[in-house]
Amino acid sequence: MASKLTVGPNDDLSMGQSALLGIQHVLAMDVYVVPFIIASIIGLTTKEASLLIQSTFIAAGVATIIQSYFCMKLPVAQGPSFIPIGAIAGIYFANSQDGNGWGTVLGAGLVGAILVVLLGMTGIFNRLIQMFVPQLVGGTIIFIIGLSLMPVALNDNVFQASGNLSQNILLAAISAGSLVFFAIIGARFPNKGRIFKISSVILALIIGCISAKFMGILDFSQVSNAQLFSLPQLPFVDFNFSFDLSSILTMVIIYIVLMAETTGTWFAVSHVVEQPLTDENINRGVIGEGIGCLVSALFGATPVTGYSTNAGIISITGVASKKVFVAAGAWFIVFGFSSKLSTLISSIPAPVIGGVFVIVCGIISISGLKVLKEVEIGEKEMYVIAIPMIMTLALTLIPKEFIQALPEFLQYFLSSSVATASIAAIFLNKMIPSDKQEIKVESVTVSDASEVLG
Repeated sequence: MASKLTVGPNDDLSMGQSALLGIQHVLAMDVYVVPFIIASIIGLTTKEASLLIQSTFIAAGVATIIQSYFCMKLPVAQGPSFIPIGAIAGIYFANSQDGNGWGTVLGAGLVGAILVVLLGMTGIFNRLIQMFVPQLVGGTIIFIIGLSLMPVALNDNVFQASGNLSQNILLAAISAGSLVFFAIIGARFPNKGRIFKISSVILALIIGCISAKFMGILDFSQVSNAQLFSLPQLPFVDFNFSFDLSSILTMVIIYIVLMAETTGTWFAVSHVVEQPLTDENINRGVIGEGIGCLVSALFGATPVTGYSTNAGIISITGVASKKVFVAAGAWFIVFGFSSKLSTLISSIPAPVIGGVFVIVCGIISISGLKVLKEVEIGEKEMYVIAIPMIMTLALTLIPKEFIQALPEFLQYFLSSSVATASIAAIFLNKMIPSDKQEIKVESVTVSDASEVLG
């Protein structure tokens, strides 16, 4: 079967090409959103919030390079996870009276990251994957990843974003339409149109920003006021680590949920780059995830995870080179040392991001369906696919007030629709007997009866 990739994971690219293609992964990832939300929740000053965003960029860059080039050796981009936000706020406020709020958050993250590294080194996590995640469950997880992100892309970035709703929808449609247009050109003209396909995401974002400028809603005023070069937070200078047992146990639970979610991303990436997810990949991936979270804590930032949006970008552009992801990591680090550049990224209008983001989400879901196409669908398989799909939509659309009223453990468990639905898929696959097993039992019973009658 011919490969649909334009550039494979191990194919060579020049530094200039890698830098250009890497920036579109950075632009599509919304890495600044998580630190911005956390800063708003716990009430950080503008300067403190800026430093947290810088640290997050640097941590994402270092973690991306570690994971894609040294550990997992697949094109996986790392960024701050949304899963720990509630736990981080809880740990911070529980320990803020002693002035150790953020230090306790970082200390718990540090210990949790070390435990994740140990899971990878011992191979325990890989054995769990082999036991509980066959092709049926893997395909379902990939499908629900895309499904869970679609409402986020549309609601948070388009429908509920600040500004005029009609303008937001128009901007999203322009950026989404541009992305599809360049993808069509690349498909229609494989040789001459190759540049449009591999650069389709960044071109769509540029056209979206130009359109926003004409509409008068592109605001770069904060960019001009930001410093070109600024140092990030330094451990034991700008912050310290504090260790609290209950906070550490809380973060360990978060890491377990985090690993369930990031495994789905690995399956998605493995599928789009047309390489099987080997035992070595998984073990090294877990180690890379742990080291990435460790680095993040050392830079004063929150836990990182693999971003599934990048799998969608690989599908659209056909570029899966690890060099591109190393370049993306380098861009993150550059942005982390420059308030001006990081502010420039965060100034891209949300509807522009949303228009590109929702197409990427759809591509991810289709990748999951392609995996499921190889599975014979019986009654068991219908339930294994359908129930997690329903749970994903329910947990994505359920009012946040309902989740916040639940016991703390359930809040952590339900904070990620992907992780919760993935666990449901694993449970259903183990608990529901397959049609083939039932037929085998019936045939044996008939055979035994024949012997008795004979």
